[in-house]
Amino acid sequence: MTQSISPNQFTEILAPNLDTQIEVKNSIFMDFLQETLALTKRLFIQLKRRPSSLVAGVIQPFMWLILFGALFFNAPENLFENNITYGQFLAPGIIIFTAFSGALNAGLPIMFDREFGFLNRLLVAPLASRFSIVAASTIYIITLSFIQTAVIIIASAFIGAGLPHLLGLGAIALIVFLIVLGVTGLSLGFAFALPGHIELLAVIFVINLPLLFASTALAPLSFMAGWLQIIASLNPLTYAIEPIRYIYQNSDWSFASVVMNTPWGNFNFVTVLCLLLAFDVVILLSIKPLLSRRFA
Repeated sequence: MTQSISPNQFTEILAPNLDTQIEVKNSIFMDFLQETLALTKRLFIQLKRRPSSLVAGVIQPFMWLILFGALFFNAPENLFENNITYGQFLAPGIIIFTAFSGALNAGLPIMFDREFGFLNRLLVAPLASRFSIVAASTIYIITLSFIQTAVIIIASAFIGAGLPHLLGLGAIALIVFLIVLGVTGLSLGFAFALPGHIELLAVIFVINLPLLFASTALAPLSFMAGWLQIIASLNPLTYAIEPIRYIYQNSDWSFASVVMNTPWGNFNFVTVLCLLLAFDVVILLSIKPLLSRRFA
């Protein structure tokens, strides 16, 4: 005799238990989270053992802020809009350039792990997702960037640049996060694409200072030659610097405030944030095929 199947049994055969699927997905996510936290902790242990990189990363922007502020200390008071001093003008540029420099170096730990063989050990380990390697590096760099940003904000307040209110500080943190996320992704892409740390350092040196001088970190667009204005208006650093500068100069800012004037139009705060987000998406989508091949 053939055994009949009840409707409930038939449903279970065609549609597996959803609770089981959810538990499996939750288990994978928790494993990914655990792996990411463990790899992030490893990076902070390395920082604890060699704190000189963090100390240098904090002292260097502080020196830039002091020395450049002193260099233009006797500049005419009406040199910039709103009669601000050069120190007040400089602080937002130093904030973003420091975050940018740290993010651009994000690929170095990965590159050294490649050269010393530790990355190969991770790739053959039974990880839930090898993208936890990238996530850990990103969390580490973003955390360091926030520490450096806090130091610069406090230092600039002591030299007369002022201190934004709580909402302004939150907006600055969001902008720093967006620029660091994209540049970190770019650096990690270089770390997996280039053959060694010498080539990676060469790329960092070629990119670092030119992007600084081709932005509004040290001078406004109106001071630049026409061709440099166009380049600076295409530079992602400019789109991160200008809204922070506007926050410093205008306590009554809003998300609808026009924070940036370019040769092809004016952009408000929301538009600039969307452009920075688009920059991140383009970078992350660009490096995803490379990472997938490396992690395969």
